[in-house]
Amino acid sequence: MLTPRVRAVAFSAAALIGMAAVLGWDPTGLTEGPGTGEAVVRVDQAGYVAGRPKTAVVMGSQDALTDAGFEVLDGQDRSVLTGRVGPRTGSWNQNFPSVHTVDLSALTAPGTYRLTLTGSAAGTSPPFRVAPARELMTPLVEQNVRFFQAQRDGAEVVADVLRRKPSHLSDRRATVYVTPRFSADGSRLEDRWLTPVGGPVDVSGGWFDAGDFLKFTHTASYAVVQLFLAGRETPAASGLSAEAEHGVRWLDRMWDGRSGTLYAQVGLGAGNDVIGNDHDLWRLPEEDDRLSTAPGDKNDVIRHRPVFRANEPGAPISPNLAGRVAAAFALAAQAESDPVSARRRLDQAAAVYARADTAPRGRLVTAYPAAFYSEESWQDDLELAAAELARAARTLGDARAGEWQRHAGTWARAYLASETKDTLSVGDVSALAHAELLSSPGQGGQLAEALRADLRRQLTDAADRARQDPFGAGAGYTDFDAVPRTFGLVTTALLHARLTGEHLYDAFTARQRGWALGMNPWGSSFVIGVGEVYPHCPEHPVANLAGSLDGTGDILRGAVVNGPNGADTFREDGFMTGMRPCEADPGRPWSDFDGHGARYVDRVGAWQTVEPAIDFTSTALLAFALSGSGRGQW
Repeated sequence: MLTPRVRAVAFSAAALIGMAAVLGWDPTGLTEGPGTGEAVVRVDQAGYVAGRPKTAVVMGSQDALTDAGFEVLDGQDRSVLTGRVGPRTGSWNQNFPSVHTVDLSALTAPGTYRLTLTGSAAGTSPPFRVAPARELMTPLVEQNVRFFQAQRDGAEVVADVLRRKPSHLSDRRATVYVTPRFSADGSRLEDRWLTPVGGPVDVSGGWFDAGDFLKFTHTASYAVVQLFLAGRETPAASGLSAEAEHGVRWLDRMWDGRSGTLYAQVGLGAGNDVIGNDHDLWRLPEEDDRLSTAPGDKNDVIRHRPVFRANEPGAPISPNLAGRVAAAFALAAQAESDPVSARRRLDQAAAVYARADTAPRGRLVTAYPAAFYSEESWQDDLELAAAELARAARTLGDARAGEWQRHAGTWARAYLASETKDTLSVGDVSALAHAELLSSPGQGGQLAEALRADLRRQLTDAADRARQDPFGAGAGYTDFDAVPRTFGLVTTALLHARLTGEHLYDAFTARQRGWALGMNPWGSSFVIGVGEVYPHCPEHPVANLAGSLDGTGDILRGAVVNGPNGADTFREDGFMTGMRPCEADPGRPWSDFDGHGARYVDRVGAWQTVEPAIDFTSTALLAFALSGSGRGQW
């Protein structure tokens, strides 16, 4: 996500211990008794789907866990399942040198439970549920939607979410500037001044990108695509369709069809000695409209935010952006009930798609500075766009459907032949593109098999890694985007099962979802508000200044944070002037659970681990929607 952008060194603690006392359980999972050894229990805190694989993880000393047993207690403290702790899967750190699994698959009756260790070890899990898939997943989707509501900018805010107020109304008449130059690491604007080239343009609305107030076409279009796809799976999820429409309306404003210009960004994320930037001030977004500035004032770019273009008017557009924006418009066309509006959306999608630069040279356009987001693949974006255009055209009886279907196949082959293949994330949408193409009428033959093989490639690599990890993690702990990558793997595995009828990755899918929701070394769910241990101090101004810091009031519910990160990324503290001090822990230092080069901390200012983002959250939302739809297996 974003590069480091704040400087400060002070913070203080707001621990979870008082909250734990109210809840009536020990958040550390430690309940040592005579003759027992320390151990902690990690479960999927969102719950387990009835009838599907269920696994918990415990870690402690090898002596304590070698002869340990377990007992599952229901809501009335009745024992409903007993057994022995499973085999050792490896070591985590010096505090917990032995990690073991616990098979809970025999637990099938819906209800709320706790897992307690017996025998040579003692420890108790947070409460967890067993329930049908839709019953578990739909509330998670709706919580993710609530995060998008909290991220709304402009006049159409949702006032009952974190007391949001209209913000950045100056975006209605914004000035367009020449694309600025930045240092290679993205930390500094190298141009002394910004040079205006156009405007005013109305770029109001949309969503804040992450724990700041910047708005990017790159991440917004990715999120819109995933929200529309999720809407197919859970059409009744409260607020989902409205939020997808909110996002696509902003993309409308970022595309000037008359001049053939796509705007890439609103706001400046890195400045210099004379030009400020969004990351200089910690404040509520509505305060930007009250800043007293004049032209030339350092903070004028915060009060009157600049707009930057993805292309010169009428020139080709970076194909990654053209592809995902076209896909978003085509999906909006598919969701329209009014044929006239649907055709307008289809034509809009076709116009953006036709502008794609299909022979790009140099760096792809993502954000300014480009270091904020990196992307190397683009054929996957055009594959997705063409597949969605063809799908929308078939729905509307448009004769261009066959042509776009052929385009999708061409771009799929180009992606498969490229050297930039990855797994589902904001930088690679090939899993979504392959799934949409494979589900098209008449799609078969060698290309179809190659697409299915590429889905398996994405999953096999991750499954191989998971087999070597004590907690079964398919994503790298020290990668910046471990949590959204994990939800991307869940999405890909569910799509693969649906498209092939194979269930090779069912256990893997459940394990990945569980890892992101509490079955990890730190025992935290990485979705705010989900489970009993979750981030309480996110790197997010609205959550920090307008929300509850102890979890007892309004929180940034449904936000997905980046989770564990490489320990070497914590080179400086991110606390800055204006932040309400907040640090939460599970009753002992998070560092006790760090290992394998990874670190996690729940502290405002720790952008490395607790900054939420719309692309993180949309990927989780789609994973939850697919999990609960009943059309796939996991």
